[in-house]
Amino acid sequence: MDIRIAHSPDSDDAFMFYALAKDKLKTGKFKFTHTLQDIETLNRKALKGEYEITAISIHAYVYVADKYILLPSGASMGDRYGPMVVAREPLSKEALKGKKIAIPGAMTSAYLTMKLYQPDFESVVIPFDQIMEEVQNGSVDAGLLIHEGQLTYRTMQLHKIVDLGEWWNDMTGLPLPLGGNVIRRDIGSEDITELSRLLRESIQYALLHRDEALAYAMQFARDLDVDTANRFVGMYVNERTVDYGEEGRRAVQLLLDRAFEAQLIPTQIKAEFAD
Repeated sequence: MDIRIAHSPDSDDAFMFYALAKDKLKTGKFKFTHTLQDIETLNRKALKGEYEITAISIHAYVYVADKYILLPSGASMGDRYGPMVVAREPLSKEALKGKKIAIPGAMTSAYLTMKLYQPDFESVVIPFDQIMEEVQNGSVDAGLLIHEGQLTYRTMQLHKIVDLGEWWNDMTGLPLPLGGNVIRRDIGSEDITELSRLLRESIQYALLHRDEALAYAMQFARDLDVDTANRFVGMYVNERTVDYGEEGRRAVQLLLDRAFEAQLIPTQIKAEFAD
């Protein structure tokens, strides 16, 4: 049975899927093909149900819940860290009002959280790996960073305005849910259960064989040194990635509830997990 797995071309996702990508696990009847695309592209393709398993933003889950169900493994959660707003000079939350801010995509959880933090700004969609340059050259007033930019923005002499993961935790006491893996409902419950087990085992394998999984992930680390890449991977692949846990699931539901209350999403939705 051919299963297409789609995920982002960054070091944490590569680390997570290492065991499946390099045939470290016995996968039985399943044959996996890996597709790497940026998260906003994956969000858009999930609207059409293109891949059997795909990484998506938690924000995007609202729009694909009819086709996909959340897997209990594979979460990217920020535990007092997360997407970050940066600018060329220090700015207050109030000073962001009406400003032109680069975002990595309108369906990202980073954008959704930013709208909860400061709803009044002009968003400009820019590929995530170009945002720091656009902030630096002045084409936008600020930028919303995801992925490794959260660790490297100082090298471009940019100032942190807010870490949205820290802000969310101060407000809720919970980690900030950013991304997750979903599986198509039409695969059927028996195969979903087996595929869910394999994904969990892939994450556990990487955590238990960290050096070899990190060596593989370095080819996707976008010029990070090993120590910084290891730090980044540790931020987003950990025990919460193995399983959301009760707190993680509560955080997902709260983010969706807060977004609906703020009229940022069209539907009040219950997060559903494949258990």
